[in-house]
Formats: sequence, structure tokens, C-alpha cells
Amino acid sequence: MYILKCADDSYYVGSTKNLDLRIAQHQSGKGSRYTSGRLPIELVYGEEYDRVSDAYYREKQVQNWSRAKREALIGGNTELLPPLAKKKFVKKQKSLVE
Repeated sequence: MYILKCADDSYYVGSTKNLDLRIAQHQSGKGSRYTSGRLPIELVYGEEYDRVSDAYYREKQVQNWSRAKREALIGGNTELLPPLAKKKFVKKQKSLVE
């Protein structure tokens, strides 16, 4: 599982069996439609798994994370992950319309 930082400052999360090949594909514009329009890209994070299914599961998990949570992972600030996982509910005030 890997995370790329794109030229527009967005993140792309993917998984692959061959990271070097996949990065080369992304850099050449053939990696994905998302990254091809946001070149150049930079590898900012990676995790290695023994099973492809585990890497794919982790990819889908991280894809659903907020930017703040991804940046905590990239920065190695794993202690921030649990608080960032908590949903923040904003209480809406009722408007008084007469």
C-alpha cells in the first residue's frame, strides 16, 4: 500500500505487487486517470504486506480517511490516528422563522 502526493497537493492511495514499476507508471502518466492529470507525483508513504488481499484492504481503509488522518500516518504520528478517527458532530441551531 502506498500514498502519493500529487502536484496539486492532493493524495492518491494505491496498492501494488511491484512498487517501483507502479511509481514509474504513475510518473509516465499511465498509472491512473487521477494521477495522470496531477503530475509530477511523489511517493510519501508505503507499507508492505505478505498478502495482496491485506494490502488491498489497507488501501481501501486509508482511502476513506480524512486528509488530516492521512497526514498523521505519513508523518509517523500514529498517536494522532485514534482522535482523528472520531466523528465530530456539529449541533445545528434551530432558526426562529415567524
